[in-house]
Amino acid sequence: MEPGAGDGAPHYHENNGYRRPGDMSPSSATDTAREADRIRPVLKRLWEQKKWDPATVRAALLHLGYQEERTGSNGKSNGGTLTVRAMNSRFTDGREVTPEGALVGLRVHGDACVTAFVQKSNYEVTTNGPYPETGCFEPPSGH
Repeated sequence: MEPGAGDGAPHYHENNGYRRPGDMSPSSATDTAREADRIRPVLKRLWEQKKWDPATVRAALLHLGYQEERTGSNGKSNGGTLTVRAMNSRFTDGREVTPEGALVGLRVHGDACVTAFVQKSNYEVTTNGPYPETGCFEPPSGH
């Protein structure tokens, strides 16, 4: 069994590598923490006002001066660093459900992101390196 292999499944780390964020340099970690500190009070205010739909969250964060991330037809970035989208759907009571709320991803540097969410029950702002396949957002579980 691999050390730290969760439930002890063979090749756990290898099979779940896509779910581990990349490393941030110390200077990127400092910059990312500063951006998280700018975003946190905005999400707190929206949460207290019971406003967590993606359009409202996006507008509030664009007001801080961020630009929405744009990608071309080839999937390459055409500028901007902010992505705000609906929460991930999940299977509940035999059907697919998308909870109310918004997910936030801010690309601070190539190796650094602020990720956040705001929903009815709570909000959270964290920092991480990018994920290999999904950028700032943690990929959904494989099974």
